Amino acid sequence: QVQLVESGGGLVQAGGSLRLSCAASGSIRSIGSMGWYRQAPGKQRELVATISSGGSTNAADSVKGRFTISRDNAKNTVYLQMNSLIPEDTAVYYCNAAIAVWGSSWYSPYWGQGTQVIVSS
Repeated sequence: QVQLVESGGGLVQAGGSLRLSCAASGSIRSIGSMGWYRQAPGKQRELVATISSGGSTNAADSVKGRFTISRDNAKNTVYLQMNSLIPEDTAVYYCNAAIAVWGSSWYSPYWGQGTQVIVSS
């Protein structure tokens, strides 16, 4: 009933910037918290940043000061602005959202399929 579609990934050089987008669509009544996670080869998926329905944000220590999460509720979209990229940022980035569909008062987690970010040295 709901899908999340990510875009904006790609190959960049160290020190560069990239902006990821994730748009939710479907039978959506409301969206709660949204976030970005990433998974590098051989590593566990880790939290990058989250943003609540009220707009409060949280970010992993490894990206604080470099990445900024934001959302556009009118477009059901969450963004991740990534600046000063380093090779350690190389990973598949996944967006996540807590979504209540029409006909339900409960929120369920939804995941995007992921978008690859490669930072060259």
